Amino acid sequence: MTSRATKQKGGAVRPAMISGLDHINVETTDLEASIAFYVQVLNLEVGPRPPFDVDGAWLYVDDQPIIHLVVRDAVETRSTGAIHHVAIKAAGFEQVRQQFEELGLDFDVTVVPDLNVTQVFVDDPNGVKLELNFYEDSVQKP
Repeated sequence: MTSRATKQKGGAVRPAMISGLDHINVETTDLEASIAFYVQVLNLEVGPRPPFDVDGAWLYVDDQPIIHLVVRDAVETRSTGAIHHVAIKAAGFEQVRQQFEELGLDFDVTVVPDLNVTQVFVDDPNGVKLELNFYEDSVQKP
């Protein structure tokens, strides 16, 4: 394993502290609808979750729980600051597009100029905006 480093002002080098995004935590008043969205729409799997004092679920990609759902009596619509959306790497653009259309989901598709990336924006049942990034099977501009 190679060590990553960050060059500091003045040329000093120190080890990088961040190695990647671990998960996002989503508060919900409707656990079943949230689980259904992430399982049926994004093909995640419900997996093990520690026995917290509040109800919830962890949704996995392979062995990584990337979505943590936590049940609340009410979900505040407070802002999370400047965060607009969460981006997730995805595959199978045409299949996803077709599935979203069949489910009647509102979504937007954007092709990023010069990067060969197609982005699909969709909101989960709790209003969390997700950006699905399709790299290998990006839609090409005409």
